[in-house]
Amino acid sequence: MSERHRLPYASVLDMVAWTPLVRLNAVTDGCRTPVFGKCEFMNPGGSVKDRVGPAMIEAAERNGSLKRGGTIVEGTSGNTGLALAMAAAVKGYRCIFTMPDKMSTEKVKLLRAFGAEVIITPTAVPPDHPENYVMKAKAIAESTPGAVLANQFYNQANPDAHYRTTGPELWEQSEGRITHFLAGAGTGGTITGTGRYLKERNERIQVVGVDPDGSMIGPYHRTGETVDGRPYKVEGLGNDKIPGTLDLSVVDEYVTVSDRDAFAMARRLTREEGLFVGGSSGLITHAAVELAKKIDDPGAFVVTVLCDWGEHYLTKVFDDDWMRENGFLPRAHRRTVGEMIDSKDQEIGLVTVRPDTPVRMALSSITVHDIGQLPVVVDGDCVGSLAEGDLQARVIEDPEILDRPVESIMGAPYPVVEGHVDAEEITPLLRRGNGACLVRVNGALVGIVTRYDVVRALTGGH
Repeated sequence: MSERHRLPYASVLDMVAWTPLVRLNAVTDGCRTPVFGKCEFMNPGGSVKDRVGPAMIEAAERNGSLKRGGTIVEGTSGNTGLALAMAAAVKGYRCIFTMPDKMSTEKVKLLRAFGAEVIITPTAVPPDHPENYVMKAKAIAESTPGAVLANQFYNQANPDAHYRTTGPELWEQSEGRITHFLAGAGTGGTITGTGRYLKERNERIQVVGVDPDGSMIGPYHRTGETVDGRPYKVEGLGNDKIPGTLDLSVVDEYVTVSDRDAFAMARRLTREEGLFVGGSSGLITHAAVELAKKIDDPGAFVVTVLCDWGEHYLTKVFDDDWMRENGFLPRAHRRTVGEMIDSKDQEIGLVTVRPDTPVRMALSSITVHDIGQLPVVVDGDCVGSLAEGDLQARVIEDPEILDRPVESIMGAPYPVVEGHVDAEEITPLLRRGNGACLVRVNGALVGIVTRYDVVRALTGGH
C-alpha cells in the first residue's frame, strides 16, 4: 500500500504534490521508448498550478506584503487562479482575477465557485495594453487597499515550488533514470524549476520546451529574435513575451505543436489511456511521443506533464461542435433537401395541379398518389396549396365545391427552397404553419418535403 494518504491531512493544501507518474501505452503507437505522464491533474485543484498558488501566497505572507484580511489579485488563464482561490479559501483572503476571453466558461465558473471575483478582458490586445489581462490585474492591485499581485510571471516562488517538489518527485519516481523532461511554459515556472533540479542531479537530462504554434517563446529560444505572437486556441501555455520566471538556459530544445495536434492527443489520452486531460497536456504529450519515436531507445525515460483536468474543457476540446467550428474535426456530412427528395421511395415525380383544376380532380390526385399535400402551380411557380385533411373536411361540409376550381379554396403557397440547402434549415419553415416545402433544382420544382418526411428522418427513417 502507498504510504501517501494513510493519515489525515491538516488541510487541502497538504494534499498538493506527489502526483502519480504513469506509463503511456496506446498513444505512443508502439514506439520502443517508454513515455510517462506526470499526473498533475490529480492535485486537489485539478492542475499543476496547485503547487504554485499556495507557494506564492506563503511567500507574500513571509515578506509581510499580504496581511490578514488582504486581497490577492492575479491575471490568470484559470488554473493559477483556481490554485490561489483554493489556498485563499483556507487562509481567509479575498481574490480578484482577470482572465482573457478565450478561456473556457468552466474555468470562470470554477473560480466564482470558490468565491473569487472574475473580470474578463479581451484576448486580442497587445501585452502592454491597459485591457490586457496582466496589465488589468496590476492596475486593480495598485488601486485596491491591502491587495497584493501574485505576479506569477515574475514571482520566483513559482519556479522555486517546482524545484522543491516536482523535480525531486520525478527523480525519485524514475529512480534517477529520467532522460527527457518535456513541459510547456506559460509562466515558465514548471520547466524552469523542475528542469533546474533535474540538471543538478544529472546534467545529461534533456529538458525540452513545448510551445503552441503562435507563441513567441519557442521561436525566441531557437533564434534569439523576438517575433510577434499569433492567436492560438490551447489554453495556459505559450506567451507573447518572455516571462521573468522562465530561465531559458535550463532548456535544451524548444518544439512547436499545432492546436490540431494538441487537441487530437488530448482526446486520445482520454479515450485510449483513460487520462482525462486538457489541451495543454495533449500539446506536451504529442511532442513527447514524437520525440520518443525519434529516440527509439528502450533505455530512455521520457516524461510529459499532464497539466490539468479535462473537465475544464467540456465546452471546447471535448465538444465536437466547437472542434468542427474551429476546423479541428471534419464537418459531419449534412443531408440536403435535394438528397431527401432523391431518397424518397416514389415512382412518380412532383404531383401538382393548376388553379383552374376542379376540386374533384385534385381530390382524386391526392387519393390515387397517396399524398397529403398538393401544390397549385402555374408556370413553375407555386401559387397555392391543398392539404388532404382540410380538403376532405371542406367537401363533407359543402359537396358542391367538388366542381369548383381549386383556386376558390386553396391555401397559401408552400415555401420553396433550393436543393443544396441543409435539410435542418427547413425545420423552422415547417413550424410556421406550412405543411410542406417545395424543392427547386436548376430552376425547376422537383419535389416536396413534408413534415412527415422530416419526422421520419429524425426518427431514423431514410
